[in-house]
Amino acid sequence: MTATTRQDTPVVIEGEGVELRTQEVGGDLSVAFVRLPQGADLRPAVKGLPDDLCPCPHWGYMLKGRLKMVTKDGEEVYEAGQAFYWPAGHAPVALEDCEYVDFSPTDAFTTVMQHIASQG
Repeated sequence: MTATTRQDTPVVIEGEGVELRTQEVGGDLSVAFVRLPQGADLRPAVKGLPDDLCPCPHWGYMLKGRLKMVTKDGEEVYEAGQAFYWPAGHAPVALEDCEYVDFSPTDAFTTVMQHIASQG
């Protein structure tokens, strides 16, 4: 078994109030600790991926704030205290400062992180 804390998880994206820490935690699963400031819109970061949306599914829990998840079919708002499943095909927009933790298939998540890093 593997466990980690936010502080012990490596930062892979940081800047303009956005912080994403991720680490593989077992098998083919990675954990991500995410902080987004109000107004952060990740749609430009996923442009160029299929449908210009994140193709990686995520399961997690909103710790703080509210965010809008944009999909091909519309939008849905998530807020602190909610557990979630975001299937492939989404892009978050922070409506408030927010924090969440999610779990994703490592290979798919790594592909998305590499794409985002190449955008900078």
